[in-house]
Amino acid sequence: MKIVIDMMGGDNGLKATIPGVKEFIKQHPEIEAYCIGSEVLDEEFKNYNNVKVVHSNKVLKMDVDPMTAFRTLDSSLMVATNTYLDNKCDALISAGSSGALLTASIFKIKRINGVIRPGFITSFPTVKKGKKFVVCDVGANNANTKEELVQFAKMGTLYYKFLYGEDNPRVYLLSNGTEEEKGSPLTKEAFKLLKDDKTINFLGNTEGRDALFGDLDVLVCDGFSGNVFLKAIEGTAKAMSQMMKEAFTRNIFTKLGYLMTKKGIKEMKDKMDYKNVGGAMLVGIDGIVIKAHGNSDGKTFLSALNVAYTLGQKNIVEQFKKALK
Repeated sequence: MKIVIDMMGGDNGLKATIPGVKEFIKQHPEIEAYCIGSEVLDEEFKNYNNVKVVHSNKVLKMDVDPMTAFRTLDSSLMVATNTYLDNKCDALISAGSSGALLTASIFKIKRINGVIRPGFITSFPTVKKGKKFVVCDVGANNANTKEELVQFAKMGTLYYKFLYGEDNPRVYLLSNGTEEEKGSPLTKEAFKLLKDDKTINFLGNTEGRDALFGDLDVLVCDGFSGNVFLKAIEGTAKAMSQMMKEAFTRNIFTKLGYLMTKKGIKEMKDKMDYKNVGGAMLVGIDGIVIKAHGNSDGKTFLSALNVAYTLGQKNIVEQFKKALK
């Protein structure tokens, strides 16, 4: 498997990508990695026979205009995209600008035939041990049509089926109420189409507060709502972790209480830690393109690399193309 890695993108750049890549190669020594970045990488990976460094010192800002990014051919992202194509690689990973990655993927790697608009899809943990659900779209688009939401449901169904082995995933539409008449004008129209589509196991609307309880498999939403949902969940998890830390460090008695419940708390934190997911696939593109978290640290970036590896092992793009055809 050949993987291209934009080492410069994201808030933490090389501080996140270098340790993440080194641990990834340790876990998967059979892969071939193309690391795109500054000359610092020459020294870091000089003893790695399966790593090829391709130089690019230019880093795109996270808020860069997508078309400006596309025209900046010497940026680490665009060099990574061209390296991916030139070497017929299996996956491309970046923690950089979502808009820039989306634009480069659509115009260079291209969409799968029949896909209206690609979307970011990622897995979320639930309170049920080992149970995850997927959400599409979580930020590739600021606005979508009802037809695009239906296609997100189809691609989400396929993604969940291929990744988790569930033949008939349960699909819900994110809304502000469970009743059919609830929702925005967009979701009301999408509801009608989803209800009539017999190829999707559509079970109606769901509210964001119910998603983490493990009773759904695919959550469909427009990119704006999905990104708000994603950030709200991450923020809630961080806030809960901070509040628990403050509660258990209040005095000697709370510290003793922590020692008695330490194992359970660790299991809960590991279960709900978004860093264990790490990245979202740009589903609908004719290749495996993974957007790692913009604020990735080494652990989060490693998780994004492992997402790419898992999807490559499952040959997911070819399965998508066959199913969508």
